[in-house]
Order: sequence, then C-alpha cells, then structure tokens
Amino acid sequence: MSRSKRVTIADIARQAGVSPGAVSFALNGRPGVSEETRQRILAIADEHQWRPSSTARALVGARAGVVGFAVNRPARTLGTEAFFTDLIAGVQSALAARRIGLQLVVVPSMDEEMETYRRWRRSNQVDGVLVLDPRVDDPRPGLLRSLGLPSITIGGQPSPDGMHATLWLDDADAARTVFGYLAGLGHRSIVYISGPAEHEHVRLRSSILAGMGERDVAGELIQTDYSPAQVSTIMRTLLSRAERPTAVVFDNDMMAIAGLRITQEMGVAVPAGLSLASFDDSIVTGLVRPSITCLTRDTFTLGETAADFLIEQLDSAEVLPDRTGPQPRLTVRESTAPPHS
Repeated sequence: MSRSKRVTIADIARQAGVSPGAVSFALNGRPGVSEETRQRILAIADEHQWRPSSTARALVGARAGVVGFAVNRPARTLGTEAFFTDLIAGVQSALAARRIGLQLVVVPSMDEEMETYRRWRRSNQVDGVLVLDPRVDDPRPGLLRSLGLPSITIGGQPSPDGMHATLWLDDADAARTVFGYLAGLGHRSIVYISGPAEHEHVRLRSSILAGMGERDVAGELIQTDYSPAQVSTIMRTLLSRAERPTAVVFDNDMMAIAGLRITQEMGVAVPAGLSLASFDDSIVTGLVRPSITCLTRDTFTLGETAADFLIEQLDSAEVLPDRTGPQPRLTVRESTAPPHS
C-alpha cells in the first residue's frame, strides 16, 4: 500500500480482510467486532498513520462524544484499590448525565499511555482525556498540547506552567495532616511506604516528612509498585529490625491492610507496638480490626468534578484556570496511638 496515497477505511478493510463497517467500529471503539479483530485493525491503521478525513469528521460531527481515561497501573493491583472504583464511578456518573461515553484503558507503562493518546487522536476516538498521577518532569502535558487534545490533570499541586488545567488536591497539606498528627502523638520514627518515586504525590509527601526533622522526627521513604506482595516483604523487613519505627504510613488502603496483616503474622500489636495510617480510605479500612486511621476524601465527587471540569474545558477555546478538588479530612481510628514508652 503506497504511503504517498491517503489511506482510507476501505484500504484498511481490504488489508484486514473485514468489512468497512467493522473497521469503523474498531477505529471508533464501538462494539461489533472481536477484540482480536479490533487490535488487528488498529495495528494496520497505526502502521499507515491513518487519520480520519475532514469530510468524514464533518459527516459525523466535530466530536466523538467520548472521553478517554488511560490508567497507568499494574492491572492486578488496580482491581484492589477502592480509590479507582469510586473515581471511575464518579466520572461515569457525570458523563452519563450528558450522554457522553467513557473509554477506559489500563496501560502498563508511560510509553504505552502516550501511544494511547496518539492513537486516540489519530482515529478521533475521544474529545479529551483525564490524566492521573502526575510525574516529576511529566511528558504527557506537552504531548497532549502538541496533539491538540484537551485534558484535565488530577494532581497534587497546581499546574506549574499554566499550560494545562489541573484539578489539584494539595498533597503537601495532606501530608502535613497525616505526618503532623503522628508527630503530635509523640512518634519520632516514621516510615512512609509509597508508590514509585517518579509520582509527583510521592515527592510532595516525602518532602513534608523530610522537613519534619525540626520536630525531631526521623522520616524514611520506601518505594513500592503498590502491590500487596511487595508491601508484605517490606513490612517483614521493617519489623525484623532491632530498632523498629513507631509508625508506618501507606499510600493507599490496600497497602495498609497488607501491612496490618504482617504485623499480626509477626505478633506486633497495633497500635501498642506500631501505629499504622493510610493516605486513602475505603469501607474496608473501617471494618478490619484494628480499624485503620486514614485520610478520607470523597473520591466519587472527585471523579464527578474532574469530568465536569473536562466538559467545560472542551467548550472553552482557552486553557481554564486550575481548580481545587474535594478537601480530605483525617479519620482517626484504632490503628494509631502514642508510641509505647
């Protein structure tokens, strides 16, 4: 197939051995073709750098009526995090009220996430995207600007350059709340078990912990891939130390529950021998014993707010100013207490 000639849906259909209608379904993310066929069609379209013609876009309308959400997380851990369930439910609730679809994909890497944006743009599959977990030196805002794909970033601090709209959650203040509470109880040795260091929220939270040296708090950061298995291994190592920390804080609720299980396995009483806390809350953290102290946020409302913000951005010719998301509160439960003397 000549690269000098514009590739059409009919060309892709002939090469894939399917009907033009099947190609249309695959390129627009609609049901009607098997996943194997869809992937074959998308691969052919990518190979020939297919883009919808201006005529075709005019016929179907300027918008796809779909919002994209590429979640970069290990698929196994994603299903265990209540944060994502509530966030996606909130997004879907706001979009459904306007009859806008949600195209959700789970990707294993940053490269795959960025390629997903390129593919969505080439095939005009989505009108805009939600971006999660900002990174240090994040390449995604620049790519989305170059693609002309509107976006809303859900992040821990305002947009540094004003070039993309951010729904920010003030992770620095959240960290001051959690670590400050533990310091106020008298804890002077606190370990923060986080996700990967390239995540912006990890940098913000760990910097607050590092700055608590003025309160005679020795803070330690230990990074994970969010998996309960890795958290369990780390907790066994921590609890085997001659000098154990007096408090451990986890990035999310499932990590905290995994940590609690290891304390029980090793006979360390919570909170008498070790205090535990989490930056995420869920119904499960209130049901385990001891129940876990958490930073509680209305994540469903966060999802609704992010979706509403993106819809407004789609209707605006300019990048909208940043906004703040729902404010969290500290929910104190049984897992925290002053350190045992």
